[in-house]
Parts: sequence; C-alpha cells; structure tokens
Amino acid sequence: MKLTLKKISTVFIIILLSVKINFAQNPVVKKSIDSGKVFSLEDLQQMVFRYHPVMKQAALLSESARAKVLQSLGYFDPALKAGFSRKLFGDTEYYNKWNSELKIPLWLAGADLKLGYDRNVGNYIDPENRTGQQGLSAIGLSIPLGQGLIIDARRSTLRQSKIMVEYAEADQLKQINSVWYGIVKDYWNWYYAYKQFALVNEGLDLAQRRFKALSAQTLIGDKPTIDSVEAYITVQERMIQKEKTTIELQNARLILSNHLWNDQGSPLELPVEAIPQNTLLAIGKPNPLLLDTLLGQAANQHPELLKLKSKGEQLAIEKSYRQELLKPKLNLIGNLISNRTGFNSNIPGYYDFNWSNYKFGIEFAFPLFLRSERGKLREVKIKQLELDYDIKQFGREIRNNVIASYNDLSAYSAQLALQVKSIENQQILVNGENQKFSLGESTLFLINSRETKLIDMKIKQESMIAGYQKTLAELYYKAGTREIMN
Repeated sequence: MKLTLKKISTVFIIILLSVKINFAQNPVVKKSIDSGKVFSLEDLQQMVFRYHPVMKQAALLSESARAKVLQSLGYFDPALKAGFSRKLFGDTEYYNKWNSELKIPLWLAGADLKLGYDRNVGNYIDPENRTGQQGLSAIGLSIPLGQGLIIDARRSTLRQSKIMVEYAEADQLKQINSVWYGIVKDYWNWYYAYKQFALVNEGLDLAQRRFKALSAQTLIGDKPTIDSVEAYITVQERMIQKEKTTIELQNARLILSNHLWNDQGSPLELPVEAIPQNTLLAIGKPNPLLLDTLLGQAANQHPELLKLKSKGEQLAIEKSYRQELLKPKLNLIGNLISNRTGFNSNIPGYYDFNWSNYKFGIEFAFPLFLRSERGKLREVKIKQLELDYDIKQFGREIRNNVIASYNDLSAYSAQLALQVKSIENQQILVNGENQKFSLGESTLFLINSRETKLIDMKIKQESMIAGYQKTLAELYYKAGTREIMN
C-alpha cells in the first residue's frame, strides 16, 4: 500500500511539473528567432545617414557657415546712393540740388571705385559746389596708402568667414562621427542582448527536454523522483533567466529604434523578428597596418585638430589685421570730372575728362599712443600661444587614445581565441557527462553544473564579440573617422 501511494504521488508531481513547463513555453519567441530577418550594421548605416535628424542637422553647420560667407561678401557689394533737394520761394529758386554716387568696393588695396553725378544750381548755392545746368560727372578712386592697404576690416571678415566653412565642416564631421559611434554601441548592445536571450532560451529548451525524459524514466522506476524535482528546479532557474533577458532584449531593441527614421521623417520601430548579424568568423587579430593608417589619418584629418588649425588660420588673419591698425591712416581720394552726361555728348575738350579737370584730397589720422591697438594685438598673440599648446596636447592625446583602443582590440582578439577553445573543451565535458549519466555513472547535478557553465561561457563569448566590435568602432572614432561598411 505504501509503494502504491509513493508511485501515485510521484506520478502526480511529474504531471504537475509537466503542465507547468508546457504552460511556460513560448513558441512564438522561438519561431521569431528561427525565422527572423537579419538587420545588419550596414543596413543601419544606410538608414541613419539618409534619414537620421541629427545627421541632417549636422549638415546645416556648413550651410550656416556659407551663409556667413555670403554676408561677408556683402561688404563688397556696389552701393548706389542719391539725394535731391530744392528750395523755391517768392519766384526765386534758392537751390536745386541733385547728388548721386555709385560706389564699388575693390578687393585690390582696399580701394573704392566711385562714379558720381552732381547738379547744384540756384541763386544761393555755395560757389564751391555750384555746377552748370548740365551738372558734373565724376569718376575716381579712394585708396588707403597707410592703414588698410594690405588688409582691412571687410577683407579680414571675408577671409575669416571662409575659414569658418572649414571649421564648420570639421565640426560637422566630429558630430557625425560622435553620433554614429553611439549608434554602433547601441547596435552591439542589442546584438549581445539578442544572443544572450537566444542562449538562455536554448538552455531552457535543454532543461525542459531533460525534465520530460527524466519524468518518463521516473514513471517506469528507472530514475528516482528527486531527479525530476532537481531537473524542474533547473527549469525554473532558467525561466527566471529568460524573463530577465527578455526585458533586456526589449529595452535594447527600443534604444536602437531611437535611431531609425523613414524618408518622411517619421520614427520607426525595430521589428521583433529582426535579428543581428553574425560576426564571429570575421573577428581576427587586427592588422598593424590599420594602426599606422589610423595614426596618420588622425594626425592630419582628425576633426578636433582641423578645428584648431582653422582657428589658428583665423587668428593669423586677425593678427595681420591688428598689425595693420598700427599704421597711420592715409587715404588718397581723386576724381576726374566732366560736363559729360552721356557717351554721345558733344562738349569742349577742356570740359571733358582729362588730367586738368579733377578733384583731389588726402586724409590723415594717427593715434599717438596706440594703446587700444597694441592691447588687441597682444591679446591675439596670447591666443595663438594658447592654441599652439592645445594643438600639441590634443595631438598627443589623440595618438595615445588611438594606440590604447588598438591595444584593447588586440586583447579582445586574443581573449576571444581562448574563449572559443574553452567552449569547445567545455562542450566535450558536457557530452562526456551526459554519456556517463546515461550509464548511471554521473549525477544530474554535475550535468546541470557543466551545462550551466557552458551557457555562461557562450554568453561571455558573445559579450566579448560585442565588446570587440564596440572597441573597433571606438578605434575609428578616436582616430576621427568611422569604419565604412561595404
């Protein structure tokens, strides 16, 4: 009677545990793993660089700088000005004035080309300004012989604004590289979360199959009931792991979805059935030539260094301008004048344009102490010294950061090679323990222990793969560039 009750209780426990296991299985998730579509890093790159708002925003930096160049070109735009005034009182025309001038700024020597026409008549016009009824035409130049001959404010502004385009393009490249580096890390975090979930799910399937097999053996008396209970405890532990990794996978998928947009600018969600690319076969020891190439590229084309060099070019222009301000102002103004009002006008030669009909003037100014100009020049020189120190320091830091990332990459490569061998050896131990258990020479505890260790080792391997890929992205990022996916 006791034996019968023991068998009944054993059967009840096995049936109850089997029902719980069948209820906890999730065939939908398993199906998505088997039939999912690969979403590679190259696919992500194409979407990001076409539609990501931050990438589009970064492109506006150079456009803004070019707009400032256009503003600076405005200092060289021709300007037309004219004025008219007349006074008539008691049948007397006091004055009738018309003054007009076309001023064309020239790049050469900071000169201005001027074309003008004046007509000043009336009873009370100053004789100095009086003209005939036809008026006077004039063509002339205003040339700075002292301050402003080599460089002036408008040429300085234009040159600096052109350099700002280079600065903005370097800043744009820096932002794009930074954004892409963050996106790559999110991709490999998703990769790890997916692989971890898949391995835990695989371990759960193994534990469930083992429990069912042991349950059948227990029912016929080949195995003790305690083995079924122990097998179910393993199932429960791996169920808990699965729930944990499921949440981690969902969160990783959501974070990666932050970077997905369509051509209409609407956000996209990464499909549940999407799976990451496999990369273990592509991982090897990094080529030393890669380090040399990236170090050379970082020294010449790193966005941070390009920004500093552009700033240095701006300061050089500013220094030239401030040195120019130490010179005295000496402006020469000359105009040839004529009664001619049109190309076909018939006028006497002595009233036409010639060297005998002119207006001439000289302007001179010079501050006695030049304290303001000397102070600003000294300030520019100090900024140049600070910039030189920054370039040296940043150059050294960039070089060392690239080498450090390369060393980390080499370490990951060596660790992965060892991890692959360790997994192979651990798999041999698991297979041997299963054979011994089938012959009754081992225990379920040892099988579970070795199998759990194998799963943990595989998860660690996937963590190393993700770490390797993130370090590879970091290596390119530290060098001021990014890996181009083919």
